[in-house]
Amino acid sequence: MLKINNIEVTYLNVIRVLHGVSLGVEDGQIVALLGANGAGKSTTLKAISGLLHVEEGQVTDGSIELDGVRVDKKTAEEIGKLGIIQALEGRRVFEHLTVEENLNVGAFARKERRAVKSDLEMVYNYFPRLRQLRKNIAGYLSGGEQQMLVIGRAMMARPKLMMLDEPSLGLAPLMVKEIYDIIQRFNTECKTSVLLVEQNVRIALSIAHYGYVLENGRVVLDGTADFLKNNEDVKEFYIGLSAVGTKKSYRDVKHYRRRKRWL
Repeated sequence: MLKINNIEVTYLNVIRVLHGVSLGVEDGQIVALLGANGAGKSTTLKAISGLLHVEEGQVTDGSIELDGVRVDKKTAEEIGKLGIIQALEGRRVFEHLTVEENLNVGAFARKERRAVKSDLEMVYNYFPRLRQLRKNIAGYLSGGEQQMLVIGRAMMARPKLMMLDEPSLGLAPLMVKEIYDIIQRFNTECKTSVLLVEQNVRIALSIAHYGYVLENGRVVLDGTADFLKNNEDVKEFYIGLSAVGTKKSYRDVKHYRRRKRWL
């Protein structure tokens, strides 16, 4: 359903961040976009959702298509109406609105109010804690509760493609597992495609069907989740395991150069 064809992204007409990135998300898939800080993951999502212009960036080459329709020349509002919804990194809630008001903002562009009411109940079933807090001001929620709210608000838009940027960032391990279980349930039950940006490679690949590894604005490796989980370079550089399955430390090594066999 989503095809990114060899795109380049440049900021301020000078700084090139993505160098010919190509990837795809098929209908009903969860796809993980993996890599370290600065690899270009968030920039890729913003290129898809049309939010690059906020940071004076633009797609300078290549194309992005949703269901065969080119979207890289459209505005963020037009792209949202086509069904691409991005939950930004950093738990961006409307702090002075209640939990329920935040959720209803996610359905603002929808006209079928009965379906919206049904989907609100669906979100509360996924996140029972939000039901308990529905009248509370969002700015006073904990980090984990705000992350639930951000994902629930994205669900309220009933997207064709839901894009999540670092949903595990700053959360306790049990909260991360709960949120990822819900993402997987939503994907299975609602048949919604998910593009997931994550540094926690282990948890991302536990629910993803397919994955891409970005380094320095380039896709350096891609494959099924099982393939990536068993790749020696992914295990060593992103999961922290050596080839024999033991943790490895480079604190005492003066000069360490990554093999990067994929290049």
